[in-house]
Amino acid sequence: MAIERQVLLEGEEPVSPFARLFSLPGLDVFNIVTIGCKTEGNASTIIEGIKNTLINHPRFSSILVTGHGEHKGKARWIPTEVKVEEHVIVPDIDPSIENPDEFLEDYTSNMALSPMDMSKPLWEFHLLKLKTSHAEAVTVARFHHSLGDGMSLMSLLLACTRKICDPEALPTIVAPKKSKAKNVCFSLVAWLWFIVRLVFHTCVEVIKSMVFVCRARDTSAHIMGKPGATLSANKFIHQIISLDDVKMVKNAMNVTVNDVLFGMVQAGLSRYLNQRFGLETSSKSRKNLHGVVFFNLRPNRNIEDLANMMAKGSKCRWGNSIGYVLIPLEMKSNDDVFEYVRQSKTIMDRKKHSLEPLFSYSLLKLTMEVFGLTALKTLVNRIFGSTIMIFSNVVGPAEEISFFGHQISYIAASTFGTLL
Repeated sequence: MAIERQVLLEGEEPVSPFARLFSLPGLDVFNIVTIGCKTEGNASTIIEGIKNTLINHPRFSSILVTGHGEHKGKARWIPTEVKVEEHVIVPDIDPSIENPDEFLEDYTSNMALSPMDMSKPLWEFHLLKLKTSHAEAVTVARFHHSLGDGMSLMSLLLACTRKICDPEALPTIVAPKKSKAKNVCFSLVAWLWFIVRLVFHTCVEVIKSMVFVCRARDTSAHIMGKPGATLSANKFIHQIISLDDVKMVKNAMNVTVNDVLFGMVQAGLSRYLNQRFGLETSSKSRKNLHGVVFFNLRPNRNIEDLANMMAKGSKCRWGNSIGYVLIPLEMKSNDDVFEYVRQSKTIMDRKKHSLEPLFSYSLLKLTMEVFGLTALKTLVNRIFGSTIMIFSNVVGPAEEISFFGHQISYIAASTFGTLL
């Protein structure tokens, strides 16, 4: 009996199961990062900066052999010589364009829909000499999701930035505050109560998750147009809100920033669906609406320097290491808009005090190892095809930063994918 073995040559690395998933035909998922700059972009400076940082990472200087077609069963990362100039694109844009903000949204949307050349490392930067409402120039980066999840990629980008006040220093990421130590007796009781809640919430949320997967159905009908309506392409919409306003609500209600943002989204979606469909959407169908929130599963959440990320034995794991939780979306109209925030806090507190993110990650990984890529793709389609929204964010720096000498006005990251 012949035994097929995959032999990796020197410098080659195996492809993780989730990287193979994102490279499957018909499943193209990209991370899109829009960086607004306060100064006009300098292509030569950015190219030189990338040469000294990003391409030192193995993923950014390797070609992905997907293991499909003639290379079936041989998925791997193959190191290659990178011509950075081919990955930095400077399109010719009319400086007198009428609506630059809308142009940016259209450009980003078209870029997300365009296929990526698999014969080169799977990343690119587009330098737009375009003055918008919030930036003097814009850089749009596109990364294939097989390179890593949003946390990995944003960590890598932030490792390329420096403080404005200290050009040699990495940005400061504010760590979550730890509760002060109490007396031993109180700490023991609190720890036991935490374990009880953890076990209870994990059991409840995991059962709910499994029921959802088994009974998952297409919910797109709730947000699609009426029969006869024409289909329009997906589009990136960029909106900046005041973080001071968010923090004011956060402090007044003793919640988190994420609770406020999730409540805002739920309130807006609820009003949209009720105004658009009214009584046409039954209460039963409204209860079937769910969203997804991603959780980072890495033990080390500090932003590390690029060299440390590549160091052998680093605690910061690279790649796709995220779990998800399913969030029921309450579509009931509330006269008190703050009720949406209270509901969001209640839901998210339960999710945070459970192991559902770890369970979801393990479920996908186990499906891949036992049943293969095809089964994993079917499961992913079943889960994400039955939800209507995906929420994810990354903590930003505490001070103003620059990206290869360009002072940053904002960073907006998103993910776009095609599930077939």
